Amino acid sequence: MVRRTKEEAQETRCQILDAAEKAFYEHGVARTTLAQIAEVAGVSRGAIYWHFSNKADVFQAMLERLHLPLQELAKAGESATEPDPLGRVRELLVRLFSQVANDPKTRRTNEILFHKCEYTDELGDLRKQMQDNSRECDLRIEISLRNAVNKGQLPANLDTLRAAICLHAFIDGVLAKWLLTPESFALGQEAERMADTVLDMLRLSPSLRG
Repeated sequence: MVRRTKEEAQETRCQILDAAEKAFYEHGVARTTLAQIAEVAGVSRGAIYWHFSNKADVFQAMLERLHLPLQELAKAGESATEPDPLGRVRELLVRLFSQVANDPKTRRTNEILFHKCEYTDELGDLRKQMQDNSRECDLRIEISLRNAVNKGQLPANLDTLRAAICLHAFIDGVLAKWLLTPESFALGQEAERMADTVLDMLRLSPSLRG
């Protein structure tokens, strides 16, 4: 019975996140209320508060669910024992670009993140969470790049912090542009070339040397 109760709770949580994705995509994050999410999910507002503290918490959980399948690959690049950290970074980039291009749920969630998320006063917590997420992402990228330097895959004098910021900005820029104007280039078909382009920048740009 306890196991069934846990399964039901998890099912309800997934319903809420699915509903939030639909509501955020249709109305934008700022204009979506918890009542609207509850209505779409077919649950009470109390059920939402059982799982989440506020709308920012719902949004963060939606993003974490999106990125969860990529976590193991990201961790591999961060491991000092990984023999091919740069290869893992490339694999992560190709998979990310391909998923956004080919998986409707991934595309919708990223479109919400890049183009339908307004940092209003009501969402003050969300802005801070996104800032924290961005800094953590820079740190994790830098760890992977430092591992690649140690393995001789990138120049020994690479400024890994500057390189991590540039790589992060490249990823965000490619996704934001394609989601706004998907007809401008075929992201799925170009995923490998996009990944190789930014890795060439890390290997060859004099401006990224320490």
